[in-house]
Amino acid sequence: MILAIAILMYGLVIIFQNRKVFFTTAAALLIVILAFVFKRAVFAIPEGSTDAALYPLKHALLEIVNWNVLMIYLGSMMIAALFIYSQVPARIADSIIANCKNTGIAIVAILAMTGIISIFVENVATVLVMAPIALALCKKIKLNPTNFMIGLAVMSNLEGTATLVGDPPSMIFASFAGYNFNDFFVHDGRLSIFFIIQAGMLAGCVFFYAFFAKAGNNKIEMTPTKVISWIPFVLLLVMIFGLAAVSFVHIDFAYMSGLFVLALGIMGLLWYVFCQKKTWHEAGTLVKELDWETIFFLIGIFIVIGGIQEIGLLKDFAQFLASITGGSRVLGFFIILAVSIIISGFVDNVPYIIAMLPVAATMADSMNLKRELFMFALLVGSCLGGNLTPFGASANIVAMGIVKKEDYPMNFGRWIKIGIPFTVITTSAAAILLWLLWT
Repeated sequence: MILAIAILMYGLVIIFQNRKVFFTTAAALLIVILAFVFKRAVFAIPEGSTDAALYPLKHALLEIVNWNVLMIYLGSMMIAALFIYSQVPARIADSIIANCKNTGIAIVAILAMTGIISIFVENVATVLVMAPIALALCKKIKLNPTNFMIGLAVMSNLEGTATLVGDPPSMIFASFAGYNFNDFFVHDGRLSIFFIIQAGMLAGCVFFYAFFAKAGNNKIEMTPTKVISWIPFVLLLVMIFGLAAVSFVHIDFAYMSGLFVLALGIMGLLWYVFCQKKTWHEAGTLVKELDWETIFFLIGIFIVIGGIQEIGLLKDFAQFLASITGGSRVLGFFIILAVSIIISGFVDNVPYIIAMLPVAATMADSMNLKRELFMFALLVGSCLGGNLTPFGASANIVAMGIVKKEDYPMNFGRWIKIGIPFTVITTSAAAILLWLLWT
């Protein structure tokens, strides 16, 4: 029954993307109801529990749903929104363009900066920050902005995987693997996912330099953007270094990093109201425009996948995959990577990652391999695979909308001319380094 609910939910989410929160919430509610009706069949109630009557609801909301991840996401979105408001990203971009020798290098520098911002800022927000800069540059040199906008989207998707605060998939991975902020850089004495993604980043920059090399050889003059305030940039730095510091604090409190980031976000909102002389209505509008859909989407997905995991289905699937690989780590690595790329090119990677992380970990355990080999392959494939098609990630859809407003409509064929080679090149570079580091 649980599996049937999950399959139906996934099918409806794929078909009706704009109503995905409704379907995940409905599926989560159904699983909790089933847990009440068929006691101990869905969520195993501990022996001697004093609240057995309410256990399914409490277990789902307080133990299965990862509130630490949700608080990190919410707090980092607040800081990102204020960072955009501050005009600091635009100012940095102007400085980069002013110091580039020619147009081709300037375009690649803007794309690289897009990736760097996306390490700490949600992908869609990053594209929205960088789009006006890209459009202004294209108008100066009389360049069709379509390919540039594709570059913004795919580079933001690429780097969103690099750190704990970059994107929901990274936060979900950290929760499952027990990773802290520092573990994304070095774990178990080895270079971790941050450096693996940078291999893809370098390959992506080389790809785009070759692509835009003929854009022009003239130096571009840009009027420097006036910065409103550097405070949001300071908050962003405090968040980054604060999360690194929290990683060294050995206190058994699951919500420490989440509360820290959320508190910073709230402090930023108070600064916005009292120091920037904004009204509470304007602050409310800023909060309202955050990505609440992903928050509620994650809550539903956590519960559905939690139900599947607790009845043992994910373990069975992992054993099945391990059996068809014949114990070959090369084949297992390739299957996880390739399947993740293809699936994430067409559907949302969040539910896929939540479902597949325990599968990848169990497969690695069954082959006596480091779990990171398969879990990182899953993370790389599912996050970079979103660049494959124009609807593989939200940032892609936003980029398409922007160029359409500029009277440069983009079709599927034009996207994949960049999306396919970019995905193959960047994923291959990241996968090779991953294999060398973790085998």
